[in-house]
Amino acid sequence: MQKLGRSRDAWNTPAFRDVFKREAGQLGVAVLPLQQGLSRSSHVSGSKYEVVVLNASEDAQRILVKAGVFYNGIIAGCSCADDPTPVDEQTEYCVLQFGIDKRTAEAEITLLDED
Repeated sequence: MQKLGRSRDAWNTPAFRDVFKREAGQLGVAVLPLQQGLSRSSHVSGSKYEVVVLNASEDAQRILVKAGVFYNGIIAGCSCADDPTPVDEQTEYCVLQFGIDKRTAEAEITLLDED
């Protein structure tokens, strides 16, 4: 499980959104459930993505952050030498819920169905 300690420490400060965006942006595509969020392509492409905080709240144990994530995906061809399918990146978007434990800073990251 990933830890978002800087975000936890910045909770209830004016810097929270910026700190969260920076920290979540450093997790990497392998950690986030971006592959499951694809809607226009078949594979996540590259390592760049942008996090946008949509909402942040808290309950007794967790800081809850709903965030939109923009990233790229590709429609993979057969990878044959004579495959005419060009590799074309598609912009993808999904919404994730980050549940940050207030005590340990461990973050549970869930893909939300936002159709």
